[in-house]
Amino acid sequence: MSICTKRGDDGKTDLLFGRRLSKTAPQVAACGAVDELNAALGVVRAADDSGEVCEWVNTVQQHLVSLMGMLSTHPEDHERYRKAGYSQITDAEIGWLEEMISQLESDNDLQFRGWARPGATGMLTSAYLDVARTICRRAERECCHLNDAAITPCRKFLNRLSDTLWLVARKIDKSGRN
Repeated sequence: MSICTKRGDDGKTDLLFGRRLSKTAPQVAACGAVDELNAALGVVRAADDSGEVCEWVNTVQQHLVSLMGMLSTHPEDHERYRKAGYSQITDAEIGWLEEMISQLESDNDLQFRGWARPGATGMLTSAYLDVARTICRRAERECCHLNDAAITPCRKFLNRLSDTLWLVARKIDKSGRN
């Protein structure tokens, strides 16, 4: 099947299980913001000369694909999504980020002491992480427009992820290695 289906020419897009929504719907905006975040993290992976964050970013991107699947499902189809065995964002993924936050803060003496100036240290990877962090915050805000309890773990994941992105960027800044 070609990627060029022309089905979106009418201003609507497909959700999982065949439902369609306007491309301006909050659910579509949230999914698009997460997709943009995923792309920005791809730039982080490409810029990481040390390979230090590549594996972690790869895992985050896998979780974001699951998150986009959840966002691409109509609320009435969430049970169908679950029964189909698709990956979901759960407390386990949120806990994984919380553990990483604690470890980054304690192992690297990283604490929030005010806003950083992205790019000030000249570390390209950390600057890209800061771009990804701002996109992550927007994705979280877009998810807040959704009145869907099944999306609550997605919002929490994005909230923790933005904090983690900030900390990883500061760790790279502090290390002086891209």
